Amino acid sequence: MAKGGFRGGPYGGGRNMNMIKQAQKLQQDMLKMQAEVEEKEYEASAGGGVVTARVNGKKELLSISIEPDAVDPEDVEMLQDLIVAAVNEAIRKADAAMAESMSKLTGGLNLGGLGL
Repeated sequence: MAKGGFRGGPYGGGRNMNMIKQAQKLQQDMLKMQAEVEEKEYEASAGGGVVTARVNGKKELLSISIEPDAVDPEDVEMLQDLIVAAVNEAIRKADAAMAESMSKLTGGLNLGGLGL
């Protein structure tokens, strides 16, 4: 055995354990934050507010509100387009909230490839 005895081997010993603990804490914090964002609700409107969609952070559609004057039997396609626009905008809001929360937690680091 070399002089001085075992010092954690060639991989840094205690430093690696500290990094692993920090990564585990970050992962726990990210999971907690993700759960919080998933529980929130996001709302968006289209057509000047005649169609409103509400989704949660899991991107599940919770409700659609349609003003009666938006219903024109002669122009069903317009109503369909308004519904799609409102739902997509609500989902974008949920995505933006998730991205903002992740950025705050990670300091802007892109950790997607690490499985965190």
